This record gives sequence, C-alpha cells and structure tokens, in this order.
Amino acid sequence: MSVEINTGCAYRDRLIAEWLRMDKNPKTIKELKTLLEQRKYDDISVLLGKRLAFGTAGLRGKMGTGNAQLNDLVIIQTSQGLLKHLVKNREELLKRGGLVVGYDGRHNSKRWAELTASIFVQAGYKVYLFEDVMPTPFVSFAVKQYKCACGVMVTASHNPKEDNGYKVYSDRAVQINEPEDGHIQNAILENLEPWDGSWDTDVLEKSPLLKRPLCDIQCRYLNYIDNAISEESKVLNKKVNLLFTYTPVHGVGYRYVKDICDKINIRLQIVEEQRDPHPDFPTVKYPNPEEGKPVFELAMKTADAHDSKLIMATDPDADRFAMAEKQPCSCWKIFTGNHLGALFAWWMFHSFKQSKNASTIPMDKVYMVYSTVSSMICKSMAKVEGFNTVDVLTGYKWIGSKALELEEKGNKVIFAFEEAIGYLVTTEILDKDGVSACAQMVTCASYVYSQGKTMDQMLAEIFDKYGLHITNNSYYICKDADVIERIFERLRNFRGQNTYPESVLNGKYKIKNIRDLTTGYDDNQQDKKAILPVSPSSQMITFYFENGTVCTLRTSGTEPKIKYYVELCASPDNKDAGAIKSTLDEMVKGICEEFLEPAKNKIAHQSEVK
Repeated sequence: MSVEINTGCAYRDRLIAEWLRMDKNPKTIKELKTLLEQRKYDDISVLLGKRLAFGTAGLRGKMGTGNAQLNDLVIIQTSQGLLKHLVKNREELLKRGGLVVGYDGRHNSKRWAELTASIFVQAGYKVYLFEDVMPTPFVSFAVKQYKCACGVMVTASHNPKEDNGYKVYSDRAVQINEPEDGHIQNAILENLEPWDGSWDTDVLEKSPLLKRPLCDIQCRYLNYIDNAISEESKVLNKKVNLLFTYTPVHGVGYRYVKDICDKINIRLQIVEEQRDPHPDFPTVKYPNPEEGKPVFELAMKTADAHDSKLIMATDPDADRFAMAEKQPCSCWKIFTGNHLGALFAWWMFHSFKQSKNASTIPMDKVYMVYSTVSSMICKSMAKVEGFNTVDVLTGYKWIGSKALELEEKGNKVIFAFEEAIGYLVTTEILDKDGVSACAQMVTCASYVYSQGKTMDQMLAEIFDKYGLHITNNSYYICKDADVIERIFERLRNFRGQNTYPESVLNGKYKIKNIRDLTTGYDDNQQDKKAILPVSPSSQMITFYFENGTVCTLRTSGTEPKIKYYVELCASPDNKDAGAIKSTLDEMVKGICEEFLEPAKNKIAHQSEVK
C-alpha cells in the first residue's frame, strides 16, 4: 500500500516518514498507512506525537502502531534504552549476572520477550529467557536468585486483551522506581534508531549467552513456597481435606498453583474452560478477578457441581489472588481485596507467632506494609498486637522497595498488600504473587475450617477484635485528561485559590486533614509537607474526616479511571455495623456528588463488587 505523506503539518509528516522508515512490522505499517488513506490526521498525531511512559506497573497500553502504543518498534527502542542505561550504571553487574526476561500468554508477549533478549545477547550479555509462559513474580525471584542486573516481564497483567506491557525490575529484584524510570526513559529517547540486528531474533538459539531458566526457577520457587508452609499445616491440610475450585482465568497460573497445592496436600477442582492460557480470554469480558461475579461465574458453576465451598482465582499473569466462599444461603461471597488483606494479615501474624522466629525477633522489629488506598486493618491490628506498619504509595514498585528497605535495616516484614488483590507473603519474592498467596490462603482456610468456622466468620472475628473496617471503593471512567485535570484543580481551589473542601453534606461530616501527593501538601505534618513521595504527573488527594473516615481520590496509572477509596474504621467497642455502613454510604454519596458532580456529564460511574 503506497501513500503520499502530505498531511498539511510538517512536524506530523516528519513523524510519519520517520516511523515508516524505522518500522519493519507489516501489520503496524499497514495500520499507519490506512489511517493516512482515511485522513485521520488527529489520530495519527496522537499515536506518533505521544510516547508511553513508565507508570505504576512499567509501560502499559494498547497494542498497535505508533509511539503511544506497544509494538515491535517501541519494544526495540525501549530495550535499547534499557541496555544503554544498564551499561552506563551497572555494567559490571550486567557482565556478571546478565538479564532475566519473561512473558505471559498475551498476543505478542513471546515475540517481544525475544526481541528484548536478542538485543542484549547481540551486545554480548547473558540473558535468562524463560522458555514458556510463567507468572510475573518469577522474574523478580529469578533476578534475586541469579544476582542479575535487571529483569523484564512482558505482561499487561489483568488488563483487557487489547493491551500489553513491559515491566522492569532493578538488580534489587523490585520494580524500578523514581528516579531510575526517568533515566531509562531518557535513554530510550536517545536510542530510538533501531541498531543493526535489533529485529533479528534468530540469533537467540545459536547464542551460548542464552540461558533457559524455567525448570530451575520453578523448582527453586516451589520449594521455597513449600518450605514456608509448616509440616503441621500440611498434615492439617490433608486431614481437613477441603476441595478448592481454582481458575487461572485463561492465564499462566494453572501449572504452578497445581504443583504447590499438590506439595502441601490441597485438593483442586480446575475450571477446565479457563485452565489454559488464551490471549483473547474468550469466557470473560475483562480477565480481572476484581470485576467480581462476571469473572467468577464459571468457577461458581464448577464449584456447585463438585460441592466445593471455596473458589480461588489468579489473574492472567498470576500475580494477583482472589477468593470466594459459599454461604449458608447457597449464594457466593466474593471477598474484596481489603477483606482478603484482613484475612492474610491475621493469618501471617498467627503463623509468625507459631514459628521459631517469634522467639528471636522482637515485636518492634516486625512490620506489615500496605498502600495508602488500602484498608488500615493492619494498622488497627498493630495497635493491639504491638508490631509496626508503614503505608506507601500505590503500586508494588513502592511496596516492594519499602519491604526491602525495612529488611535491610534488620526488620522482619511478614506481610504486605494493596487492595487491588495484590499480596506479598514472603520477601523472597519482592512483588505481589498470586501463587504464594494461594498457598498461604488455602492453608489458612484449612486451619479456620478445622476450628469449625468459615472464612466469612473468621473475618467477622477479626473485625470484632480489631474494629470493623468498612470500605466503599469504586471508580469513574474518564477518557478526557483535561476533565480529570479540572476535577482535581477544583478540589485544590474549592473556596478560592489554594483552599480545599472543609466538609461534605453541608458541614455534617467535617474534614480534619488533607494530604495532596500531587502537590506535596500534607497538613497532618507540622510543616505541611508530605512525607511520602510526590508525583506531579498523577493526581492523588486524601481527605481525613473527623469521624475516622478516610477518602482518597486518585487517577489510575494504567487505565482511564478516577478511582475513589473510602473507609470508615470503627473502634472495637462500636458493634453497630448497620449504623456504620449507613454513615459510610451517606458520606460516599456526598463525596461523589460534591467533589465530582461538576463533571457528571464527562465521567461514567462503574460499580464494583462489594
């Protein structure tokens, strides 16, 4: 398809000519030429004029032509920039340890992993390229095991089938963070021209620098998780003999979840229709267990048919974990990420107290970590039990880094979580991990059921002891960045310049403090400066109400969403759940109407499963 490049804009014409000269993929070349033929010049300007940047989970976006999407050329440019950055900053480690590269079951994932590997191999560096799809946490684990300079995982986790991503781990086995992500971004911009051989993946099989680590890492990883479960718990697992229904939601989790469950004496019933990786996720609209019933529907049918009372799910790259339980009314309860956070926190603390470490590690050295938008149940537990908690920004680039930092100072991190069903149950894997989370939660369930309780009843006991924590989290879809900007700027200038809201519902619920991690303002602090890192490129404001409610409004780092997270933490002596929930619902309604109402015609509310 030949086409004349004359769009009436010299800058755009230069970008088009440059792309067509550098791109060698027939599909993405055809996409651009078709847009040219259709005279969709505004679309072309967006696709070529903007470039994907590192967010809370690396690069992530739709697959297709242009700098603003993911494709062969963008992957090559990203890998070239990453290589130059590593040579400049960690060359000796790169020479000794090389690079780890993995991929999930999405369209293009394997090819982009191979393109990345080939660039490093041709530059003379060792690459551990996984020979098959595997869970994202394997990359973090392998970087630590092999002492590599870096790790790359090609995945879009739970995003829709049209998306993919490029996640980078540092030599510390945690996702890259500021300022390194910015340095890599600059190196990418300095290395946009594909090098000789960058498109050639045939060199991989001939190179002695290519290593295939899957069997070794799988063995080490599963053995480590296995050893983290006590022999007493394995005996109890077998004795209680619960049957768990499991779905990997067309992702990579089946092989690994089954293997660890076999090791620790757990019976599984697989959702066969969703067992194997499939890039189109044919049985679900969105392959995200957070979506609730639509994702769990087949698992519920399978569980009902086999008289299984517990369902487990991992997302497509098996770094997230979800669970549902059959209730006495025969309906299913899908636990929220915060509910599971409470159950995990209780279980990991219970397990720690039963372990040999409990007698050697003082309680003031024990920590749990959670994200700022997650339930504060860990903090409530810590007040009673005597351990410590730390809250960090959203995303495991912050959670993993903080866990590592604490342990390097001689502390013991026994648990970390974010409400988006992401759990860290061992610092041997400095990332959220659905497989190790699964091993701990099924063992927890065996223990709870052996006590004659259900998981829902156990959750109620946790809240009874530490105080009821009720959350109301949801989001609005907004694809217009200018509208999002106006919403948050209005909140910062609510009653005039540099003023925030003082209350909702005409003063009924007063705001005590405000933290704005976009601007760095935090009146919780004496100098009114935020302690947590500030990010001017993302929107995030937290309101602390006098009645103990905390509300955070933020933009998503991976999707066109305005998210809200509202939690009311009651004291242990307040047992009136109905009144607490009524208050929370009233406050959420007021917050949405008063803080987001001016943009009501520009945003679309989406309900989340509670």
